[in-house]
Amino acid sequence: MESPSEKATTRVPKMVVFDLDYTLWPFWVDTHVNPPFHKTGDGKVVDFRGCVVKYYPDIPKVLKYLRDINIGISVASRTGETDGAEQLIQLFGWNKYFQNKQIYPGSKDTHIKKISKKCNIKLEDMVFFDDEQRNIVVLERLGVVSILVKNGMTMPVLISGLKKFSDIRSNE
Repeated sequence: MESPSEKATTRVPKMVVFDLDYTLWPFWVDTHVNPPFHKTGDGKVVDFRGCVVKYYPDIPKVLKYLRDINIGISVASRTGETDGAEQLIQLFGWNKYFQNKQIYPGSKDTHIKKISKKCNIKLEDMVFFDDEQRNIVVLERLGVVSILVKNGMTMPVLISGLKKFSDIRSNE
């Protein structure tokens, strides 16, 4: 019989919440690209000037992986370019992944609390990924496991964040 210390306890979050700018895509939607956006005949997403708009390469894998293992996914963004952000999410085909989107100017604690309430998921059952340290600090104060994203979301960053969540929550 295994002792408690030998037993591998793995906890997974019920919800992963992502920031958008410099987390899922490599720009600020309100300053670096020019809405409205549209798809070209060859499937590229371009802005008003015709410049191609891209997300970080691992994002489709990250979103599909989370969906496949039944972890909910939401977005929390403080951008003032709400329509542009929503349009990009739609054009990239990501709406099918997100249970909730909080995209408007304001604080991340307001965003995360609304996601929690609307999805009926406790803050301690979430993990949050963002490129800004100040947002990490704010959400850690609320008890949300938060991961600083330095060069965009990747599968290794996701796996590391899920491991951090499991390590923290398994020892509680």
